Amino acid sequence: MGTPQDKKPQGGGGFFASIASTLSNFGTAMQKSVNGLVGYEGLEVINPEGGTEDAEAEAQRGRWRQEDRDSYWKMMQKYIGADVTSLVTLPVVIFEPMSMLQKMAELMEYSYLMDSADKCEDPHMRMVYASTFFVANYYALQRAWKPFNPILGETYEMVNHGGITFLSEQVSHHPPISAAHAENDHFVYDITSKVKTKFLGNSIDIYPLGRTRVTLKKDGVSLELVPPPSKVNNLIFGRTWVDSPGELILTNLTTGDKVVLYFQPCGWFGAGRYEVDGYVYNAADEPKILMTGKWNETISYQLCDSEGEPQPGAELTQVWKVAESPVNDKYQYTYFAHKINSFDTAPKKLLESDSRLRPDRYALEKGDLSKSGSEKSRLEERQRAEKKIRESKGEKFIPKWFDAEEEMVPTPWGELELYRYNGKYDEYRASSSSGGRIEGENDIRSEEFNPWKYEELS
Repeated sequence: MGTPQDKKPQGGGGFFASIASTLSNFGTAMQKSVNGLVGYEGLEVINPEGGTEDAEAEAQRGRWRQEDRDSYWKMMQKYIGADVTSLVTLPVVIFEPMSMLQKMAELMEYSYLMDSADKCEDPHMRMVYASTFFVANYYALQRAWKPFNPILGETYEMVNHGGITFLSEQVSHHPPISAAHAENDHFVYDITSKVKTKFLGNSIDIYPLGRTRVTLKKDGVSLELVPPPSKVNNLIFGRTWVDSPGELILTNLTTGDKVVLYFQPCGWFGAGRYEVDGYVYNAADEPKILMTGKWNETISYQLCDSEGEPQPGAELTQVWKVAESPVNDKYQYTYFAHKINSFDTAPKKLLESDSRLRPDRYALEKGDLSKSGSEKSRLEERQRAEKKIRESKGEKFIPKWFDAEEEMVPTPWGELELYRYNGKYDEYRASSSSGGRIEGENDIRSEEFNPWKYEELS
């Protein structure tokens, strides 16, 4: 893995804009197209490894049956170019047994990095640890399975990991918005998550409209993240895979320091895939530390001079390495992802609205696709029924653990309805004497998933 030492930074995004410019002529070759799909004009099957595999053989790879692909393509043609965030009901064959609220918690796997950022005395090394915390999350995001859309009012709780208490809640259904809050002795993490999509036929662009902020407790430093967009390739034909080309920017709102990391796009024969390069800048936009690596393997750093060149004698030092994962796991889950789905990370008294209790998720986890599909349809129908009751009463849905802000906040891809943690969960947990799980509690067979606000649901 090379370093960006031969590039001259131009303060903030200028350096990375120059990298993007050098790649512009390579853009048409950055994806391996497998053509020859009779009857599917305009579709591309993109092989991230390149190669010379027969086009039709490559197109048939993936988890779809031929009849499923044909019917899905006929249904989806009318949505090309549209934002399909909440327009389409998808079959469970493309799902993983996890809710989006649970997937939000996966970022906490490497929470020790944010702990290190809080403990760190050097302001620029602090940014190395904090930005690596967010880069490490992309290993989980490369999974091409789709998580379940949360039901309005659904929640997910996590304890027993790094001293963290994590809570997420689905605070809006149209548009879909999730909010989460996490805290331990070193940091407070808050996110309002919303995405905008653009369906392109056999791929989909995903733009993160959300806002993520972290407060480090020792010095009260506030950090804000702007992640790059993502692209899911081969939705219908071929092996589905995810790429996230673009800039990740982490800004210290307290001091003005920032990190700008460029995620390379996947090129011809997989060139550049997973690669990340960039700098930690001080408030004057001067590079202080270069960072380099692969978001699916390891990230390292090296002290640099004002021109971005490595300092004489400065060593390239590893700051993070991906944890070992189970071999040949069906859903490409890490050991931590399995913990998220288990009750080992659940509090003693679990909220009835918790994602673990979803019957469609649990059925898929057990391999029963038929039951998972029927349960998913049943939950969605109950959600529609509750909406009708709420509208008939002239009532508005109010989240339990997060409060809506009055003003919209800007993001690079549009405005966002911001939700803030209201602290009521802390009060609830204190009153219920929370703690780790007790053997025999939280049995999926004895508890019913219940995010509903009304009792008169049919």
